[in-house]
Amino acid sequence: MYEEPYRWIEAVANRRNYLDDQFSQGNPLVAVSFAQGILLVTVNRGTEKIYEIYDRIALGGMGHPADLEKLRYTLLDMAHVEGFQRSPSDVTASRLMKNGLAPVIKEAFEEIFKAPYITKILLAEVGPTQDRDRLFSINYDGMYEEQREFGVLAASSAIRESLLVEWKAQGKPTSLQKALEVSLRLWGISSLLQTSSPSLDTEESVPTPSEATSETIIPDDEAITVRIQETLDKESLECVLLDRESGKMETYRALSLTELKLLLPQYFEPVKE
Repeated sequence: MYEEPYRWIEAVANRRNYLDDQFSQGNPLVAVSFAQGILLVTVNRGTEKIYEIYDRIALGGMGHPADLEKLRYTLLDMAHVEGFQRSPSDVTASRLMKNGLAPVIKEAFEEIFKAPYITKILLAEVGPTQDRDRLFSINYDGMYEEQREFGVLAASSAIRESLLVEWKAQGKPTSLQKALEVSLRLWGISSLLQTSSPSLDTEESVPTPSEATSETIIPDDEAITVRIQETLDKESLECVLLDRESGKMETYRALSLTELKLLLPQYFEPVKE
C-alpha cells in the first residue's frame, strides 16, 4: 500500500518522458502581438493547426491532430454556451483556459490509466488596443502561462525560454510584414534547436552562433534562413491574423497565398532549382 504513491510518481515521470519525445518532431508555433493585431504563424503538412474559437479568439496547437480536434471542439462548445448564457464579452481566452482547457488536460495527464492529450495549445485574444492583447499557452500536463506580446509552442521549455530571450533582444514589429519576418525567424530557431543533436551547446554543432542563455546556443542567420527555405519548399506556411483594425466583430483572418507572397521576405522563399 505504501508503494502506491511512488508508483504513481514513477508512472507520471515516464509519461512526461514519453510526451517530450512525441513533440521533438513537431512544428513550433509562434504568436506575435503588434499594432494591427496578433499574428499566429506555423507550417503544416496538410492538416491545419490554427483555428477560430470566437470573435476575438484563435487557437493554435502542436501535437496529435485528433487530440487537438477534441480539445478544440470542447472550447468551441464552451465559448458558444458562455456567449449565449452570459454575453459575448464574457467569452475570454482567460476563462476558456482556466475553466475549460487546464482542468481537462491536467486530469488526463495525471490519470495514469487513461491516455494523455498529446498536444500543446496556445490561445490568442486580440483586444481593442495592443496592451489588451492576451496570449495563453498550456503544456500537456495542464500548466499554463499568460503572455502579452509574444507566445510560442515549442518542443521543450528550454527552447521556449531561449526564444523568449531572442524576442526581447530584437526590435518589436510595427507592421504585418515585420511581424511575419520576426515570427518566421523565431520559428526557424525553434525548429533547428529541437532537431539538433544533444551536443547543441558545443561549437561544432552550429558554425557561428550567438548565446541566448548559458545553456543554449542560437543558430546563425544563415542556418535559420536555410531551414525556413527547406521547410517552405515541402510544407505549407499557415498564418492567421486577428485584426483589431478590421472594423468587424470577427477579427480572425487567414492570410491568403497572394498576401503571403507579398509579405514574405525574399530571402525566406524556397530556392528554385
